[in-house]
Amino acid sequence: MTKDKKHITVIFFKTESGKEPAREWLQDLSVADRKEIGKDLQDIEYSYPLGMPLVKKLEKDLWEVRSTLTEGTARIVFTVYDKKMILLHGFKKKTQKIEKKDIELARTRLKHHKEKRK
Repeated sequence: MTKDKKHITVIFFKTESGKEPAREWLQDLSVADRKEIGKDLQDIEYSYPLGMPLVKKLEKDLWEVRSTLTEGTARIVFTVYDKKMILLHGFKKKTQKIEKKDIELARTRLKHHKEKRK
């Protein structure tokens, strides 16, 4: 894979109070897990658009990054707007399917992000 030019830039969703929930979640992970997710995000930045097995479309305006960690898997739900990959929500996967609460949280953050753009 060539790493000449970024096709998309990763940024974190920011709440009205200035918190970045996906960044805070990442910071709570082990160094090895952060490195693995960082590598996956960098691959996406330089090779976007990508599909499976790294990126999967969940629904309109929502995709997930699928990272294999030292113990289990992690998912980061994101949206794309204006050549930016906005990281909305991150979690360690515990079940085969994404839990409803995780997708609902990502939808809520997406809605807030869209409202801020108006």
